Amino acid sequence: MPPQVLVVLDEAYGEYLPPAERCDTAAWLARFPNLLISRTFSKAYGLAGLRVGYGLGSAGVIDLLNRVRHPFNVNAPALAAAEAALGDVAFLARSHALNSAGMAQLAAGLTEMGVETVPSKGNFLLAKVGAAARINAELLKRGVIVRPVDNYGLPEFLRVSVGLAAQNARFLDALKASL
Repeated sequence: MPPQVLVVLDEAYGEYLPPAERCDTAAWLARFPNLLISRTFSKAYGLAGLRVGYGLGSAGVIDLLNRVRHPFNVNAPALAAAEAALGDVAFLARSHALNSAGMAQLAAGLTEMGVETVPSKGNFLLAKVGAAARINAELLKRGVIVRPVDNYGLPEFLRVSVGLAAQNARFLDALKASL
């Protein structure tokens, strides 16, 4: 990319990567002053309702962002929670382990039903269910919420978030009945 073009690397799902697949992207900042890395506490850290995250970038990029940033854009409780979350290594490890187990449970259940999935390293997967709008409506009748992704040009797919084992089983049972 030309140096005057800002490149944004969104690492919202980075904590879900297997440790062997993670890399020190912050080290790239020394080579690429036009890089901005965005991270969130909304996913693996479990702080979605607080709407808190952070960005890493060169002094020049951060200065430009600060010029357009609203003052007091993150409240004090959110900042305190984010600071505590950074130190809670055990919670992050549990979050990663639960997500990995849930992803495996969903993938196995969908494969057993003959439903194709798109490989995922996040906290959701895409399931090719055919008539996704109809299947989504059937799932809603059964009290299960997923996200249709027709607006992304994927009319046969549903985005399924990884939950706890009982939640994943409930989705799989409801999907089987809906198919």
